[in-house]
Amino acid sequence: MSQVNNDTANSILSNLNIANKNKESEEAKSNELGQSAFLELMITQMNNQDPLSPQDNTEFIAQLAQFSSVEGLERLNSNFEDFSGSFMSNQALQASSLVGRSVTVPSETSQLLEGGIINGSVDLEESASDMKLNVYNEAGELVSNIPLGSRPAGQLAFRWDGQNMEVNGELLDWQGGEEPLPAGEYRFEALAKQGGESVQLDTALSANVNSVTLGDDGQLTLNLAGMGAVNIGDIKQFN
Repeated sequence: MSQVNNDTANSILSNLNIANKNKESEEAKSNELGQSAFLELMITQMNNQDPLSPQDNTEFIAQLAQFSSVEGLERLNSNFEDFSGSFMSNQALQASSLVGRSVTVPSETSQLLEGGIINGSVDLEESASDMKLNVYNEAGELVSNIPLGSRPAGQLAFRWDGQNMEVNGELLDWQGGEEPLPAGEYRFEALAKQGGESVQLDTALSANVNSVTLGDDGQLTLNLAGMGAVNIGDIKQFN
């Protein structure tokens, strides 16, 4: 596994390119050997055929066609591997640019930095009533209880700075204490009534990207502050 950050991105991309070129070189040698062996076998067969009963032209043409098909498949595989290597390099380059940025991923917890903001969202598949958003500190104590009332179906986006809550661009009347809550890890709980039943809704929260892990299989994993490892495919929003 390799850690990708802004200082080491170029080095990783270079290693990827070198590895791809070495792999292509090895495969090229293997292909050349296969083609050479095929031609030698065919020439040997022609040299040792019975002059009184030579090989039928149709069979000879069929062997040439088979040889062309094999060669075409080898070239197709080589081109696909070139594309795969280029795609991995582009992914690594794009992922390295995320280091230090904030992304939103499915989660119940996030880390509030000093003077920072936690962005979040809740996807409502249907309208909800009596909706509220509870915030708990690391000790499990309820530190904020924010009533949101009735909400239509769709995405509900919020921003919380440890004191005030903004929902869909609107600053709510609810205000926190005189001082913002301290930096630390907080858990968010979205509750509502849908279809006459009380339900807990899934939340997505923001976190800073500390680094990116490039796996041996080419998979990229984001290492988020306060959340740990998250697959790059789970990102819902770039903040």
